[in-house]
Amino acid sequence: MLEEPSLVLLETATLNALQAIVGENRVLTDDDSLRHYGRDWTRFYQPAPSAIVLPGSVDEVQAIVRLAADQKLALVPSGGRTGLSAGSVACNGEIVLALDRMNSISDFNPMDRTVRCGAGVITEQLQQFAANQGLYYPVDFASAGSSQIGGNISTNAGGIKVIRHGMTRDWVAGLKLVTGTGELLDLNQGLIKNNAGYDLRQLAIGAEGTLGIVVEATMQLDRAPRDLAVMVLGVSDMSAIMEVLTAFQAAIELSAFEFFSELALQKVVEHQGLQRPFETPCEYYALLEFEQADESVLDQAMVLFEQCVERGWVLDGTVSQSETQAKNLWRLREDISETITPWTPYKNDISTVISKVPAFLAEVDAAVKKSYPDFEIVWFGHIGDGNVHLNILKPDALSVDEFRAQCGEVSQWVFEIVQRYGGSVSAEHGVGLLKKDYLHYSRSPLEIEIMKQIKKVFDPQGIMNPGKIFDL
Repeated sequence: MLEEPSLVLLETATLNALQAIVGENRVLTDDDSLRHYGRDWTRFYQPAPSAIVLPGSVDEVQAIVRLAADQKLALVPSGGRTGLSAGSVACNGEIVLALDRMNSISDFNPMDRTVRCGAGVITEQLQQFAANQGLYYPVDFASAGSSQIGGNISTNAGGIKVIRHGMTRDWVAGLKLVTGTGELLDLNQGLIKNNAGYDLRQLAIGAEGTLGIVVEATMQLDRAPRDLAVMVLGVSDMSAIMEVLTAFQAAIELSAFEFFSELALQKVVEHQGLQRPFETPCEYYALLEFEQADESVLDQAMVLFEQCVERGWVLDGTVSQSETQAKNLWRLREDISETITPWTPYKNDISTVISKVPAFLAEVDAAVKKSYPDFEIVWFGHIGDGNVHLNILKPDALSVDEFRAQCGEVSQWVFEIVQRYGGSVSAEHGVGLLKKDYLHYSRSPLEIEIMKQIKKVFDPQGIMNPGKIFDL
């Protein structure tokens, strides 16, 4: 197991200055707080921040950054701490800016379908606000109940609806960013069309806090979906899944197309008290979601299902008959991450173009099994957008350090395959600490150098989430 965090002492004058900005009770240095705020969902790094600061306004964030820039103190922004690449882990004495208090929702505009959110707004909070207005915020994933909008923007979070609704960046109409000098940028201001020079808003999205701190965002909302139906189909192999995707997409507008392996299903059923969707065991399962604007849509879906069975692509299947059944079918996919957490999974979040996924996944699977046949491998992901999640479960006999070392070798082979397929080493989780040694498999030396130069413009002192994505 990881060691307990140790206190990295700040100068008393610095602590006093931070307390003067946010209040005495909002600068935390106790071990429990350091442990809680200093890490995310990864468990491969020891949290060791020097202090936790909880600002409550944009002005307070600016004041903290100016203080840090003046004293050259490293800052790590922290949202819901649900990241999977150690992008918000503070392990080198940094000051953590936890944005939990900046959680207000305001300025809803029904005509523009926009709303202003503080960085600390929980994703589910925004989803519920939209629903209360008869609208919809479509970016959704398993951690929606704890992830925060600022963190979603900083990692360009994707999730389960990307095939239809895109990534977080597609729903950010404007944002406010505090740069590494403490200046405030108000970017795009909610405009739909704005071609006046570079879009710095898009640079900040997905930058993992290395260019500045997202403090506020104007988020776009959508119309509410109508009568969603969910199908789970058992297929013989990955190629069959892609045939099913092609067949359904040609006739029905899908809002989701997910997949998971038999082992993933076994783990969820065993540990979450859920029922198998049907008795037939299959190598992989596809989960489809679509709107039923009228009865003809479900009729068409059933015709497609029968055609897929006749062609040997689908072995069995089921479709939701109620909202409760739809939610339970979704849990078979969404509960996977939570279910496998006790195994300290080593996660690879990889992607390629959709048409190459079957061959891509087969090569990766074979490479891992050949060298580590005793490792359990759980596959799931957003197959409709080419993103697959490789989860290697830690055997009980291995320590965390031994397991991580062996998985590091696995990653080397996996990312060589990713590079050969022109894919990404991080499809949606970000780079953080976990993936930065492998960034060159997805970005050229020139691209990485340009990124470093951009960071120096936004953050000349190098205080914003240093060591994440790349080293300067």
